[in-house]
This record gives sequence, structure tokens and C-alpha cells, in this order.
Amino acid sequence: MQLPLNRRDIIRSAAAGAVGLPAAAVAAEPRGNEPRNGRINQSIVFWCFNVAGDKWEIGRICEVAKQFGCKSVELAPPETWATIKKHGLTSAIAPNGMPGAPFMKGFNNPKYHDEVIASTTKMIDACAEAGFPAVIAFTGFKFRDAENPKSGEISLEEGADSCVAGFKKIVGHAEKKRVTLCLEHLNSRDGTDPMKGHPGYQGDDVDYVAGIIRRVGSERLKMLFDVYHVQVMNGDVIRRIEECKDVIGHVHTAGNPGRGELDDTQEINYPPIMRKLVDIGYKGYVGQEFIPTRDPLAGLREAVAVCDV
Repeated sequence: MQLPLNRRDIIRSAAAGAVGLPAAAVAAEPRGNEPRNGRINQSIVFWCFNVAGDKWEIGRICEVAKQFGCKSVELAPPETWATIKKHGLTSAIAPNGMPGAPFMKGFNNPKYHDEVIASTTKMIDACAEAGFPAVIAFTGFKFRDAENPKSGEISLEEGADSCVAGFKKIVGHAEKKRVTLCLEHLNSRDGTDPMKGHPGYQGDDVDYVAGIIRRVGSERLKMLFDVYHVQVMNGDVIRRIEECKDVIGHVHTAGNPGRGELDDTQEINYPPIMRKLVDIGYKGYVGQEFIPTRDPLAGLREAVAVCDV
């Protein structure tokens, strides 16, 4: 008698089916460009496998991307771009070039406008020259001094107004260069690790971020819809995708809780989320941005397969 499958079996079986391999081979070393559905353009987020995981060098990340059928290595510093292009890949979204934690100083605080706009403009120009499509952007922390929670808080209304004013100063340049700015929604709930959550981040509500983007009213300002962060703060992910379909410009994944692999230890059901992206006609990239907790190659292989609907 066949025993019922548990969630781990289902995920592994779906992953195996997506790449045409038996379930036991899902975690194996990739052997080449495997058959894929290809309805989701997938990307590997550089920092997750260079800073975290086994600290792969850019060449290794590019090799794995090609072997798994991913088209992009993203959020990689400009000094890696030549290698990315050498491997026939793109970089779906670039960092904004701000030093330190780039999500702290953002468009919500006029105090940082000159610095953020100068840095972002430089990255827009670099992406235009490289032929890369997008640059990440952030609201910034709600504190008047981004690094000092005791400095007083910027109200939501004031922060939104400042974001709109700041983006209007730069979005014309993005339009001219045909590069899209993607404003990321981040969670402010998880304070266990600086890369799992960002207490103090002002753009922690997906509707708030969408509202800023719609007020600016440019096709070159979109949302970075991070499924992990949306799940932590808002939930109801598939409905949120429908509501935000006019402003979504890039997508990230990770498991919740913990921002780990897309496996059965976490609560997000990724295949129907990916199918929803297909349903709304999303043609952008989905970046795998989980923090490896085990063999990064096996986790990445599983994540790419699960999202290949």
C-alpha cells in the first residue's frame, strides 16, 4: 500500500518533475542546462551565496545559474558585472551603491536626498551602459537620523511626501536611460538578524509602498515585491499580487520564518504564487534571496525547481 506523501515529499516530487529528474536527484550536483518550463525568469541573488552560504565567488555563482537555467545574477557589485556578462547572463537588479546598510538611508528623509540621489544616479548610468534593467531603491528608516532611533520619527505622511519628492527628482533620468527603479517593501517585525528583518524601516506596509509609486506615476518606478517580507508583514500574498500587479517590477523569494530555503520547514506555498505571477502577465525576474541553512547548492536547486511552474 502506498503511504500518503508529506509536504517534504510533495515539494521534492514537484521539484524533480519540474526539471525532469527523479526525486532523489533533486539535491544532486547539476549536470548542465536542464529542461525547464521557463515561464518564470529566475535569478540568483549574489549576496546570499557570496556573503552567506559557502561564500561562492562570482564565477561559481554564474556557473550554477547557467546550470540551473537561471538568466541572471543580481544585486552584485559593479566589479562583478564583466564576469556576469562573460557567462551570457544579465543582472536583473543592481544595488543602489550606498555604503553600509543601503536600506537605512532612503528617499523618505530629505536629509539624505542628495547622497541617495547621487548614488542611485551613478548606478542608473552604470546599468544603462551595461544593459542591465533595474536599480533597487528604499524608503529608508523612519528615524530622522537613520542610525539613531532616539532622534525622533518621520511620520508616515511626511515620509511618503519626501519619497515622492525625491523620486520625482530622479525618475526623469531613469526614464531617459531606460532603467527602472524598484522600491522595496521590507519587514520591520523580525529583529533577530539584520538581514532577516529591519526594525525601523518605514516602507514596511505593501500598500504604503504601492501608494508612493502610484503618486510618482512613472513606468520607471516600480515595486520590488519580496514574497518573504510581504508574508511577514501583510500575508495574503496572492491577493496582494493581484492588487499590486500594476506596480510590481521585481520579485524576491525566501522561506518564512527565518528567510531560509523554500522547503517544508517554512509556511509559504510558492508554486501557486508563481502561477499567479504568470496569470497577471508578469514578465520580470524572480530572484532567489534565501539565506542558506544547509548545502546551498541543494537548497538552490530545490528553490529553482519549486518556482519553475
